[in-house]
Amino acid sequence: MIWVKALHLIFMIAWFAGLFYLPRLFVNHAMAEEEVLRDRLSVMESKLYRFITPWMVLTLVFGAWLMVDYAWQAYAHLLWLKIKLVLVLSLVGYHFYCGKIIKDLASNTSHRSQLWFRWFNEFPVLILFAVVILAVVKPF
Repeated sequence: MIWVKALHLIFMIAWFAGLFYLPRLFVNHAMAEEEVLRDRLSVMESKLYRFITPWMVLTLVFGAWLMVDYAWQAYAHLLWLKIKLVLVLSLVGYHFYCGKIIKDLASNTSHRSQLWFRWFNEFPVLILFAVVILAVVKPF
């Protein structure tokens, strides 16, 4: 089980690294004035998204494995696990919303400001803090 947990953490770290960087590309895209730069950023955003999506899937697969073999039986009656699962699902939604933003930016239909994307970038940081604290401290 320790290998499953290690792989879950490795894939989670890789996924989060991408989720931290992708919205920074959105900020740059929203600020870009030259079409060549916007096109280059669109390519970078799409490639990064395609790169991190398998990390998300593997994070979820190994997390589910941990749940089935260990966590649910041990912690199902505790609130922290349910909150963590809701936060993970919201992060999956965030991931897919990033995919929509990539399409909107590529087609020039996004009217979000660079300031909006800067705030948007903070969401995965907050989720990371909450999930790690819930998983390690198990406060409820």
